[in-house]
Amino acid sequence: MALFTDTEPDPVRPRRGGGWIGWILLAAALIGITVVALLPAPYVIEQPGPVFDVLGDVQVDGEAVPMIQIPMEETFPTEGSLDMLTVNIKGNPDNLPSWFDIATAYFDQSRAVLPVDTVYPPGTTVETSNEQSRIDMENSQKEAIAAAMTNLGYEVPSTLSVIETTPGGPAADVLLADDVIVSVNGDVPADVTDLRALIAANGTDSPAEIVVDRAGEQQTFEITPVLSEGDNPAPIIGIIVGSDYDFPFTVKIQLENVGGPSAGMMFALGIIDKLTEGPLNGGENVAGTGTISSTGEVGPIGGIVQKMWGAVREGHADWFLAPASNCDEVVGNIPPGLTVFSVEDLDDALTALAAIRSDGDTSGLPTCTAG
Repeated sequence: MALFTDTEPDPVRPRRGGGWIGWILLAAALIGITVVALLPAPYVIEQPGPVFDVLGDVQVDGEAVPMIQIPMEETFPTEGSLDMLTVNIKGNPDNLPSWFDIATAYFDQSRAVLPVDTVYPPGTTVETSNEQSRIDMENSQKEAIAAAMTNLGYEVPSTLSVIETTPGGPAADVLLADDVIVSVNGDVPADVTDLRALIAANGTDSPAEIVVDRAGEQQTFEITPVLSEGDNPAPIIGIIVGSDYDFPFTVKIQLENVGGPSAGMMFALGIIDKLTEGPLNGGENVAGTGTISSTGEVGPIGGIVQKMWGAVREGHADWFLAPASNCDEVVGNIPPGLTVFSVEDLDDALTALAAIRSDGDTSGLPTCTAG
């Protein structure tokens, strides 16, 4: 009789259906990831937009016309290009991009991901944002013409009028449409840019004394500014203002479906180039961006990194004129092969162009190479 038995255990048989469960779980995970990737994200994407040569032609109602026309003055041939840059915003509060779009943009150095509220502050609709952008473009064109004419020695009288007030804003039910702004705290604003600076200088702790001309009679109001919403808050009184100038001759700028104030400097340079002998840029491809005041100060703009990439990819520019106040954003983000000059006013821009056309000797000019 055997006290011990040496028997082999029965082999474990695989459970039927175990492989299918794994595939089902994997498929469910992939579906879940896909669903999440396609959900709307509370962000928008800022990316390079079209590039326009202010010395060239644009399409208006399907017809090619010069962007800058000066019909009653002698103009001179131009060479090369003076490119103005734009940005496109992908997404808005009513149509947000997906998380997949956001993830893709995050790894593209030419695009930026921004919280939707910084581009469309709460209470701002796409329609009101577009209308403000349209008005900003109109004002920038007028200020560019004024800056160019002033630089060329012409006298350019101006007036600033209220177009409308923001509902619920400090100026609502105080200022009226067609009121002409005479002064802010005793200072006479030269243009819209100067008006914003005077209101910002007042701050939000005390009322600003606003004098307006209403139907030929001067009236004084005290209005306390509030901080605007968005990425760069500033004191405002809640008005949309239009500028009107008494120009000595007609300059017409034509550009469809582009808004904002950031092309002002390039418009001014284009006008000066057409009204003076010899190519201002020496026949080179030069791009740039910046707001302009009627007295020639160049101000900061948004999306400068995206505009630099647009200048290189679409405009094939070698030189770029950037507002000095944007240099901190420029440093470390300059596309290869692009030289970026720092400009504070129209004279700085003209100096840079003079160096470019002098065999490219730009040594000694301020560049955006340090914060």
